[in-house]
Amino acid sequence: MDFVVELSLLSSRFALDYPLIRYPELLHKAGRPYTCLLIASHDDYFICIPFRTSINHKNAFLFTGTLRSRKAKSGLDYSKTVIIKDTAYLDSSAKAIVDRDEYSEMIKNISTIVKDASRYVDTYIKHVVGSSPLHPKVYARKYQYSTLPYFHDILL
Repeated sequence: MDFVVELSLLSSRFALDYPLIRYPELLHKAGRPYTCLLIASHDDYFICIPFRTSINHKNAFLFTGTLRSRKAKSGLDYSKTVIIKDTAYLDSSAKAIVDRDEYSEMIKNISTIVKDASRYVDTYIKHVVGSSPLHPKVYARKYQYSTLPYFHDILL
């Protein structure tokens, strides 16, 4: 599988176009950057998976060998993925910074992360278009709090 990945921050323009009041599942927090692993998709959009300090579900890549992961379930949260087509939503003026040990573990597992994130998005699309619908309980478990419904204009 060919893919291109990098760390990125979402721009202030993204926050303006996707306000918390209309998009409550997005991880907007005043004064905190939306740091994410950016994956260039084969479908002409970017998959932006945020780093989170505490994840309490299985729709994520959980770090296991990092200092933060010993205190909380930190990782990359697939359920809070942002889908981006407009590169103006990426902040090119600031450098995304993550803990060195989390970065190292992410790089070691990058193929798995890309595969799992792509599968998470593809399974959602197949459910929505009806080509492979999920049982309602499975759908709720995986996508009840997902951000993917906010990006139908790009995904479908």
